[in-house]
Amino acid sequence: MSEQGREPSARERLAGDRARAAARLRRRRALLVVVGALAVAAVAVVVVVVALSRDGGGPLRNSYKGALAPAAHQQDGSVAMAQPGVAAPVLDVWEDFQCPACKAMEDRVGATMKELAAQGKVKVVYRPFQLFQQDPLMSNSRRAANAAACMPADHWVAYHDKLYAEQPPEGDTGFSTRDLVAWGGQLGVDDPSFAACVRGDEKIKTVNQASALAGRAGVDATPYLALNGKKVGNDALASPNDLRKAVADAGGGSPVPGSTQSSGTAGGAGAGAAKMTISSRS
Repeated sequence: MSEQGREPSARERLAGDRARAAARLRRRRALLVVVGALAVAAVAVVVVVVALSRDGGGPLRNSYKGALAPAAHQQDGSVAMAQPGVAAPVLDVWEDFQCPACKAMEDRVGATMKELAAQGKVKVVYRPFQLFQQDPLMSNSRRAANAAACMPADHWVAYHDKLYAEQPPEGDTGFSTRDLVAWGGQLGVDDPSFAACVRGDEKIKTVNQASALAGRAGVDATPYLALNGKKVGNDALASPNDLRKAVADAGGGSPVPGSTQSSGTAGGAGAGAAKMTISSRS
């Protein structure tokens, strides 16, 4: 009898049954891993929603209507907002314009940052970088960060707020070059060099440097705030009062002679590049 027509032996049938059982077990284990990951993601979303809903009520976006402290581009690609002579405390804001949790934080305490800086109580250093590693999120993030780096300092904070206001839904393609240029025009930036910078990705090197600096600074999630190099607790990410207290506890805030340049890092220099993860998922 040929091998093709031969009935399998008892031993062969047993081996086949075992192989099929092992395959079913692997599939069940894989399903459990996926379900577990989804559960963890759901918990992360709940944590972020709860954290960003403290103090009751909804977002506080645009609640500060006063004058802004002057803003200036810094050599490391960041933008510092502070009254002349205010060098401390330094509040570093590590953010990605595509990050929903960053937008939620901006809605809750962005106005408080502006108010404290205008009052001379803190030096705010905005540090946009590219968090995401997969498209379309990655390209959205890079285009927005590049456009922000192209924006003149005197319009930078308003453009920063505009980018969050226009943030595309997570998973959608957004922050088109055409829109990024048009939004600058809406804010009064009609210099052709801005449009050329955005269209030509002229500040991508700056974006890459900022992303590398985030890793060296130990930024492991967004949003991430640091006061004088020390990570700020989650309470201050959502509560204007808690942020005010954290800034007050950090000391400083009185105008002093000298440069308003920051140290260029928000954490221990030389730290290993951290795995960057987002604090929420849609």
